[in-house]
Amino acid sequence: MTPLTIEPLDPARDTPAVHAWLTHPRARFWGMTDADPTQVRAYLDAVVADPHQDGWLGRADGTPAFYVETYDPAHLLPAGTYDAQPGDLGMHLLVAPPGAAPVPGFTSAVMAAVMRFCLGDDGDNDGDGDGAGPGERGAPRGLGAARVVVEPDVRNTAILAKNAAAGFRVLHEIDLVADGHTKRAALSVATRTDHATSPLGTGWTGGHDPHPHLRPDHAAHAHRHLVAKAIAELTHERLLAPAPDGRDRYVLDAGPSRYTFTATVLPLDHWVIDLPSLHRTRAGRPTDLDVLDLILELQPTLAIPDDLVSLYLEELASTLAAATAKRHRALAGGPTASDLLHATFQETEAAMTEGHPGFLANNGRIGFSLPDYQAYAPENQPRVRLTWVAARREHTHLALAAHLDEPTHLAQALSPDEHTAFTRRLTDRGLDPADYHLLPLHPWQAAHRLPVTFAADVARGDLVPLGPGGDEHQPQQSIRTLYNLTRPHAPYVKVALAIQNMGFLRGLSPAYMRDTPAINDWVAHLVHTDPTLTDTGFTVLREHATLGYTGDAYHRTAATNPHRKMLAALWRENPVPRTNPGDRLATMAALLHRDHHGHAHATALVRASGLHPHDWLRSYLRAYLRPLVHCLLAHDLVFMPHGENLVLTLRDHVVVSTFIKDIGEEVAVLGPRALPPTLERIRGITPGREKALAIFTDVFDGVLRHLAGILDTDGVLPATQFWGLVAETLDTYEADHPDLARGLAGDIDLRAPTFAHSCLNRLQLRNTLQMVDLTDQSASLLYAGDMPNPVARTRVPVP
Repeated sequence: MTPLTIEPLDPARDTPAVHAWLTHPRARFWGMTDADPTQVRAYLDAVVADPHQDGWLGRADGTPAFYVETYDPAHLLPAGTYDAQPGDLGMHLLVAPPGAAPVPGFTSAVMAAVMRFCLGDDGDNDGDGDGAGPGERGAPRGLGAARVVVEPDVRNTAILAKNAAAGFRVLHEIDLVADGHTKRAALSVATRTDHATSPLGTGWTGGHDPHPHLRPDHAAHAHRHLVAKAIAELTHERLLAPAPDGRDRYVLDAGPSRYTFTATVLPLDHWVIDLPSLHRTRAGRPTDLDVLDLILELQPTLAIPDDLVSLYLEELASTLAAATAKRHRALAGGPTASDLLHATFQETEAAMTEGHPGFLANNGRIGFSLPDYQAYAPENQPRVRLTWVAARREHTHLALAAHLDEPTHLAQALSPDEHTAFTRRLTDRGLDPADYHLLPLHPWQAAHRLPVTFAADVARGDLVPLGPGGDEHQPQQSIRTLYNLTRPHAPYVKVALAIQNMGFLRGLSPAYMRDTPAINDWVAHLVHTDPTLTDTGFTVLREHATLGYTGDAYHRTAATNPHRKMLAALWRENPVPRTNPGDRLATMAALLHRDHHGHAHATALVRASGLHPHDWLRSYLRAYLRPLVHCLLAHDLVFMPHGENLVLTLRDHVVVSTFIKDIGEEVAVLGPRALPPTLERIRGITPGREKALAIFTDVFDGVLRHLAGILDTDGVLPATQFWGLVAETLDTYEADHPDLARGLAGDIDLRAPTFAHSCLNRLQLRNTLQMVDLTDQSASLLYAGDMPNPVARTRVPVP
């Protein structure tokens, strides 16, 4: 293509050429076809003299070929016709009439060059990437506009088509008056991204690429990790049985594919697969690893229902996409495992990459677009403002902890400015604020559900949108729980988020939450008055306020449904105000985190502490395992103590105490002990062998198995010694509480030879829409025989 350059207009020099172009019939929409050279000269002089306009001459291979005017649209377009934005630049373009031999594509090339000139700031006006066009001495660098504005005559279909090809979007039609003539114009704009992704732009490259994380190298890394995890966890759950093929070598046949790898098998059938050793062949030929292919190859073995397999694949594809995005972000400068030794609570929270260590499809988030993911996923460390609505009191239920009244709750939940603004907005509508509760919504929920799913409620005034709050929040790993960055001592807020993730629609039940503060009060009183628990520093983060809306049609259906869980919120205590100076907070998920170099944070903690690994682990088990064992054996009380539900207090890189959270939905009493009548829903009478699974499944299998694998793989602590220290913790507890060693009913044996092997992925594979019935979780469980207990009484003592 002929080199194109752009330089400042010189009326004395350029009038003859521009006059010939303006008076040609092709330029009739400029309205100057009858102008003589003197009039054109006067016109160009006026453009150059106007501080709000500039004229430019374009050359093709050094020959004058087009004329450009740029202007400030805020000054030159009539008031009320145009909503100005910072960085806007108006533009008019006139291309010289074609000669005897028109050049195909010339006008398109000129339009592309002019757009690069208007939007660019690197002076690369000829498009050759060198930052300057030939013969551009004295020419300005690109004009650096954020958005180009044009207003062509609506009858000029040729330029309208060319504008569309350059990425312009028509906002609306306006009337423009010049020299007594009225022009009906198509007011149009194009941003940098609009142009770059247009037919005349460079495409989705560089900074304009909407998904730079979806690169082959990132995807290959994510597939390798997920295929290894799939083989390891599904083998752990006894759905697969890789065959030995020599020392530490295994083979797995899956449909037409064969997978070979090296692995170490640790206690609890924990498979640690060496990632570089993992290879796939088809018909004897090397083939790329692909976790979606693996699941399809294994579908008959995994017994995934045909009507649900596509949804499981979508959750897995979303998990893959998130893994590529996390890697892309980490490689651009994410914190290492060692960096996290001194990171803040929220910096550590945002650095987590794995999600649930056992579930394969653990970042489903079905319902999120890519912009949603970028705006709300915790690993992106976004700053999120909640959207507030006023919900009519007669259709809502506010439940408060015993120590809390409504004014105190509101003072904690909202800043004074927020409360004042929302009260004023209600009174401005003629509504009485006393008739409403103030309910926060996730901004995604407010955009996707409030005006559509609850359109009738908004229309009749039972829900009154109030707009975004002022406080900025950071989503936690559980994604619908948000930490207040503006007021760091404010409570957490947890809101409904109607996306599908890990086998559930992530809502909040107003019915369940009516009793949540009372349940939390009861549990907190029990925990905080038990000397054994207070001695370990085990503390409850109470959910002390809940609010749910039930005035919608979905609460009047015969059967319960997910739509009943879309408008609710709870507020939870914040651990930050209860932390001593010098101590550091991190969710327990951080102990299972490996950074983008493969380095484990737990290993970094042990080494930085200066303690022998035995002593570091003893401190952690005393803070984590001992209180959970005591709650079970002394109170028949169990939690869901996975990585995100525990907040660790670290002192000098050593775990010294823990906060337990997510009480209302996930706590249970497994025996006949007395409960207030309103709390009976948390009771579940079960035999001792099933009670013990609260430790065996949720603690041993769900957390400690993975930590033992990390420390063993990193050469910090052999897994046999790890489990010996777990047994030692149980021994110490039994010595301190010989009367409770087998629980209140004497039917719990945490040192039994085996325990029932409850499996998580089996639940999701069976029904990815709803893994378990929350009203009867025990009956929903799936088992795969018995698992040898790594702390059975026949264990080998710690050296």
